[in-house]
Amino acid sequence: MLKIISVRNTPEYKEKAIQYLQESWSEVLPIIYEDCITNCITAKQELPQWYLLEKNDVLIGCAGLITNDFISRMDLYPWLCALFIDEKHRGNHYSSLLIEKAKEDSKHFGFKHLNLCTELVGFYEKYGFEYIGNGYHPWEEESRIYQIKL
Repeated sequence: MLKIISVRNTPEYKEKAIQYLQESWSEVLPIIYEDCITNCITAKQELPQWYLLEKNDVLIGCAGLITNDFISRMDLYPWLCALFIDEKHRGNHYSSLLIEKAKEDSKHFGFKHLNLCTELVGFYEKYGFEYIGNGYHPWEEESRIYQIKL
């Protein structure tokens, strides 16, 4: 059985969420996920949101909905970030479940678009995202920016 868990609405998952994101995105400093997830639980505003995908009581994926994904286009938000599905569970369209949850929440919060940045070409287009240009990261890299109308 698949279940999407909102860490904000289910704070007992906080430690699992922190550990899972730290392991899934090891190139990001661990303190970033710890701080962001810890503080999202008591945040007064809608963002950030962090999601876990659980299958038969085992975490198999994650994603975030944030105000900025370390990119120069600060005029755009919210951003889908940290979308990850464990390798052995890929190919089952499980990422679409997390994308749909982020879209649903974004629309519920009053946003008209959802954005993301990535180097992947051809993946997010399958889910209706359109390339709108490039953005620049503080670590001197460039990423493609995609957007979907909600």
